[in-house]
Amino acid sequence: MLRYVDTGYTPTEDDLIAEYYIGSSMPLEEASEWLAAESSIGTWTDLSTMKERIVKLKPHVFYLNRDESTIKVAYPGDLFERGNMPQILSSIAGNIFGLRAIENLRFLDIRFPDKIVESFKGPRFGIQGIRKILEVDKRPIIGTIIKPKLGLNEKEHAEVAYEAWVGGVDIVKDDENLSDMVFNRFEKRIEETLKLRDKAEERTGEKKIYMPNITAETNEMIRRAEFVEQTGGEYVMIDILTAGWAALQSFRNLDLNLVIHAHRAGHAAVTRNERHGISMLPIAKISRVIGVDQLHIGTFGVGKMMGGPEDDLRYQEALTGELSGLEPVFPVASGGLHPGLYGMLCEIAGKDIIIQAGGGIHGHPGGTMSGARAARQAVDAIMEGVPLAEYAKSHRELGEALEKWGEGRR
Repeated sequence: MLRYVDTGYTPTEDDLIAEYYIGSSMPLEEASEWLAAESSIGTWTDLSTMKERIVKLKPHVFYLNRDESTIKVAYPGDLFERGNMPQILSSIAGNIFGLRAIENLRFLDIRFPDKIVESFKGPRFGIQGIRKILEVDKRPIIGTIIKPKLGLNEKEHAEVAYEAWVGGVDIVKDDENLSDMVFNRFEKRIEETLKLRDKAEERTGEKKIYMPNITAETNEMIRRAEFVEQTGGEYVMIDILTAGWAALQSFRNLDLNLVIHAHRAGHAAVTRNERHGISMLPIAKISRVIGVDQLHIGTFGVGKMMGGPEDDLRYQEALTGELSGLEPVFPVASGGLHPGLYGMLCEIAGKDIIIQAGGGIHGHPGGTMSGARAARQAVDAIMEGVPLAEYAKSHRELGEALEKWGEGRR
């Protein structure tokens, strides 16, 4: 059989590099051979059809860490179809998860060569494009999710959004499981909510954004997005993992003048087990290459969702660091956040983030508008360098939020 382990190999700029954790009862080198073969040109036995020119396409396992059971594989770029993310992932994150020789496998990281990245659209707007739309230069963007996530009718939904906008929120979005329901029809919800968005902008003198969830069968998703654009919307939200990479790529390839907010609903099914599945790190990079503009990555250890600050900072770097000239993607922190946590969050993640709070706004003792004011006051305090408790003395809504939820506590 072909030998794939070659620790003397130096990857080229055209290689795609994938990193894996391998849990196997067999030696790491032997398990690596199985993985490299199955994910590329090989199989379980020698082949009479294996020609010399095909052998040149074999990947190289150029790095093995026996202490941590991790490897890095350099795949020749010609193994992958340009502009076809499903094909790429079918190779490097496909059948290998079913190999009997490997009990546990985790896809940890990926490095795309420029030639592959350039075959995708990448983000259309990114951080700077979004800041330009919102006319917000430096502070964190403040967002909320309509709560309860299901049950409100179209007018009730729009009224909650209006109260949040008037209170000081920049962005209002649908929750991940609200689409076109019998009690809340998609098109009517868009019309009602955008009408009150315009009213909120006129009242506050600030730009306001609504992010409707268009997740559906691909053609229907596209139809909904076109309706949003025709009705005056500027954003859409897609549940990227449940919709699928091909659907996301088809949507981005339309090149609509709409910001794409990527929700990661379902990610923990593949990311949660630290010894099996797929890390959030390659998911973040794949999303950026395909072309989302903002993506949920967690709450840096201060909210209700799994994950600590070290992991989320790596995901943030994947979204905002240099990647073949792509625009940086806005990291979104969401899940169990309230104004008392904003200071801790910004200390860890900086100010180039979108802070989204659902219950932490609508659960305020004074209601949605007061909750939005408290959120805006917390961000203002952070920007002015004033401790939240001190700022709360002259800002009632923030004081009420801190009294209910505390400061720096989950």
